[in-house]
Amino acid sequence: MMNKKIGFALLVTAVLLTGCAPRTAPIQNVSQTVGQSYSDEQMKQAIVQAGAANHWVMTPAGPGVMNGHLAERGHTSDIRVNYTANSYQIQYVSSQNLKAGSGQIHRNYNRWIQNLSQGIQTRLAVEAVK
Repeated sequence: MMNKKIGFALLVTAVLLTGCAPRTAPIQNVSQTVGQSYSDEQMKQAIVQAGAANHWVMTPAGPGVMNGHLAERGHTSDIRVNYTANSYQIQYVSSQNLKAGSGQIHRNYNRWIQNLSQGIQTRLAVEAVK
């Protein structure tokens, strides 16, 4: 009987610890070089379209700079996208409810950034074949 109680207690502890898996990861900033040169307008449109497809609101902040804002289920994030004719960088600016601190952030943020970056690359690839 005592072995069953100990086994049950160990099982409950294991289940509880599994639920406490880390939900934060290091903040990922993207620095991407693209295969060819694009016009300022082509880069800007690729960023805006990829942002819209991934629920980011992108606004111009000056030559070669776009600000992005995402609001998802009570979480918000702000980024800055700097771009040139053949590269772009996505940088974390701020967030709310994403457990950000000490260079860490909720792992969903990094997924959102990777999806945005992939979207930009896809739109640039489509632009290249036009």
